Amino acid sequence: MAYDAAVGAMRCPFCGNVQAVAAQGAPAAPAQAQAPAQGQAPAQGQAPAGHAPGGAVERRLDEGIARERSGAGGEGFGTATRSMKCQTCGATVAFAGTAIATKCDFCGSQHVLEQTAQRNVIRPESLVPFAIDNAAAKEKFKTWLGSGFFRPGDLSRAASLGEIAGVYVPYWTFDCVVDSRWRAEAGHHYYETVTEVEVVNGQKQQVKKQVQKTRWEPAQGQRRDRYDDVLVVASRGLPEPIANRLATFDTRALVPYDPRYLAGFHAEEYAVGLEEGWQKADQRVRTEQDNRCRRDIPGDTHRSYESQHQLYEQTYKHVLLPLWIAAYRYQDKTFRFLVNGQTGEVQGEAPTSWVKVVMVIALVVAIIAGIVMAVRASKGG
Repeated sequence: MAYDAAVGAMRCPFCGNVQAVAAQGAPAAPAQAQAPAQGQAPAQGQAPAGHAPGGAVERRLDEGIARERSGAGGEGFGTATRSMKCQTCGATVAFAGTAIATKCDFCGSQHVLEQTAQRNVIRPESLVPFAIDNAAAKEKFKTWLGSGFFRPGDLSRAASLGEIAGVYVPYWTFDCVVDSRWRAEAGHHYYETVTEVEVVNGQKQQVKKQVQKTRWEPAQGQRRDRYDDVLVVASRGLPEPIANRLATFDTRALVPYDPRYLAGFHAEEYAVGLEEGWQKADQRVRTEQDNRCRRDIPGDTHRSYESQHQLYEQTYKHVLLPLWIAAYRYQDKTFRFLVNGQTGEVQGEAPTSWVKVVMVIALVVAIIAGIVMAVRASKGG
């Protein structure tokens, strides 16, 4: 049996029998983590593991990194798989059962080699099941092809879609609490009237103008923020810029991991480790926290900004998120596209109609030239 996204259950491809994916054990009640007072350091061991909504398990980050460094990760996908590693983009994709692949799902390269599946990788804690099936993904693709003014007019008719593959892509999600302290000089604008001499129609005249000035005052503050499910892609096959544009997954739909969800789909092994993933999340959180602190500074502008951020209660999950990945051909060139298997959002590459680009540029130039000529004519009159 294979998982059918259209019905949200296992379906036999021969007899059509449908069977629900039953939960394999209910999660225990989550541990309640109390944040320390503002500015107070967290107590020793204060980041307990717990359960997120939907039963997804939150693991302590420090314990996970220690386990990764020791090489004691987990037990792979928990089911018999065969792995194919792409020699071009570096993605390693696992196939359940006897399925094999002759090309890479991510980059389309045929330089793929079978290798022994990794058994010491951290097993996924949860996943978002496919909600968009193969047929719906193809319809999304057709609609996407027809959008965009600068695409060739015959693109929808001439594009040839190849095989479309459903792939569970590995992500890390991170939670944490941040205490921040900041200080800066807050600038408050005010205006003064000054008199300047200007030449008007060949004669000098005194003109009064409003000039902006800035009054600087010291400012400081503090704030606490909680970050939930900061997504970091753990794939090598999926370029990070595209992955970030596809980060519209609703992680509230995560369900406890069950290898039966992989039936009929591919699953990529993570290539970005937990510690490397946290470094990316940490930087992203600190950048966002600086943005929030800067917005707290009073006045109209600021300078000499300094901040300190303390992160604690860090937890993580290893999750699998669904993507439909395929390529299409247009005028003997290959273009890639992806469909979010949960929301149906499409991201991809598309050819450009340079005829339309030139026409738009010519139109803009003509409009600018017309405006210039009209202004000159009005001054000459």
